[in-house]
Amino acid sequence: MTLASQPCYNPPVLGSEFREKPRSTGDIAVTLWHNYQKRGGLLFVLSGPSGVGKDRLLGELLRIAPNVRRCVTTTTRPPRNAECDGVDYWFVEMSEFRRMVEAGEFLEHAEVHGNLYGIQRRHVEELLAAGHDVILLIDVQGAATVKHWRPDATMVFLVPPSMEELERRLRERGTESENEIAVRLSNAVGEFQRVSEFDYLIVHDSVEDAARRLAAIVTAERCRIERDI
Repeated sequence: MTLASQPCYNPPVLGSEFREKPRSTGDIAVTLWHNYQKRGGLLFVLSGPSGVGKDRLLGELLRIAPNVRRCVTTTTRPPRNAECDGVDYWFVEMSEFRRMVEAGEFLEHAEVHGNLYGIQRRHVEELLAAGHDVILLIDVQGAATVKHWRPDATMVFLVPPSMEELERRLRERGTESENEIAVRLSNAVGEFQRVSEFDYLIVHDSVEDAARRLAAIVTAERCRIERDI
């Protein structure tokens, strides 16, 4: 009987002593934890039709989710009611906005209802690098631009319970003319058709319930396991 024919014989494989040993569950867990600690903040986009209540929802989210930061939008439109420069928006003249566009200072910018809006790239990068989760409050057109430049962004679409409720909210805030309300409602129909471009949908029925759903999305994305381990 030859050595190779013995039932307990396992012939050596050349170079097997140099092969990497299988990784244990503990090794994978440590790698995941290290990746989790190093990845910094996450980027979220909250979008939806005009009048749906994005600002109010974000205000409630910031109250219940302390690590989330809002990146303040720059706009050429005049302030509404008690809005404060640098808190609600950065309000700038048209000439300054165009200078910022030429200088490449915006992550995205768009014209919405006759006014210009943009997200300053530097502000987003600074907040993410500091480990904060950042939420951008922008229109549907701007959301698509952000997704193009930042495919890792989590996209959330906010809708009203009904078109009648959307119209009621637009009228209640008292900042648009009849013609402007009609334009916003017409635009909303087209914006609803782009919901498939987003990752999550939230019905904004009450601000407290909608904020809890949005906070749950942030938590779920923060707990997501990265696949490149």
